[in-house]
Amino acid sequence: MNKTNFRRAVYAGSFDPPTKGHLWMIREAQPLFDELIVAIGINPEKQTTYTIDERKEMLRAITADFPNVKIDSFQNQYLVNYASSIGADFIIRGIRTAFDYEYERSMRHINYDLQPEISTVFLMPPREYAEVSSTMVKGLVGPHNWPEIIRRYVPDAVYKKIMQDQLHNQTND
Repeated sequence: MNKTNFRRAVYAGSFDPPTKGHLWMIREAQPLFDELIVAIGINPEKQTTYTIDERKEMLRAITADFPNVKIDSFQNQYLVNYASSIGADFIIRGIRTAFDYEYERSMRHINYDLQPEISTVFLMPPREYAEVSSTMVKGLVGPHNWPEIIRRYVPDAVYKKIMQDQLHNQTND
């Protein structure tokens, strides 16, 4: 394929842990591009539950059916500059709420100022995923019947990882 026709996009986030909303975004975005890079943005000042390797492993497991999806990570650079560094022409962003729209609209303009050749593509997840976030999922762990509740919001591979970690934590307490 001629490089000028090759369409590469980046979908970035913390993915701590990946949710069904993240998977929906990946599933919707990947057929639009020749290659979709799902990139974990590493913020050393942000406390995460899962290591970068654990998040990459979960992302690889849930994207195994998509041959054009690659998993990567980046740190200490703006997303738009990371996208440029890997030859991506598009950034994928999700819009769940009016707040997301306002924030992402502003970021799109800043990204254009930094790298005008990179376009931002917005996807709007369906209602059942619009309120799901990694923070929400982590906040549901603990109370009675929590495994049944979080199973609704995370892909099977992520659910298994969460359950494995909880079992490990219980045996070490």
